[in-house]
Amino acid sequence: MWIEKLKAKIHRATVKDANLNYVGSITIDPLLLAASGIEEHEKVQVVNINNGARFETYVILGEEGSGQICLNGACARLAQVDDKIIIIAYCYLDASESAAHQPKAVFVDDDNQITSVE
Repeated sequence: MWIEKLKAKIHRATVKDANLNYVGSITIDPLLLAASGIEEHEKVQVVNINNGARFETYVILGEEGSGQICLNGACARLAQVDDKIIIIAYCYLDASESAAHQPKAVFVDDDNQITSVE
């Protein structure tokens, strides 16, 4: 049996840009990805705290150290610049892995700079 669990989240990130005329995805600063364990091209769920929208997309790399969070393509219609979002990745674990699994939570400030990792 497989159990789907939280792998990692970047909590209360601030949308810095929204680019409707891009193919799709979410651009994220690689420092945030490294801290969370979320990988380039990985599927993520994005939850908009401001308006309640939820959507899935995939990750592309932004500029390292920039704090960049940019919604691209159709998902750019689901958030505005300065909205707060939670970026969530899930994983599938078997029963033995599930018992010991601890997800990572990356907390950021208004400029998407890491304040803590739990």
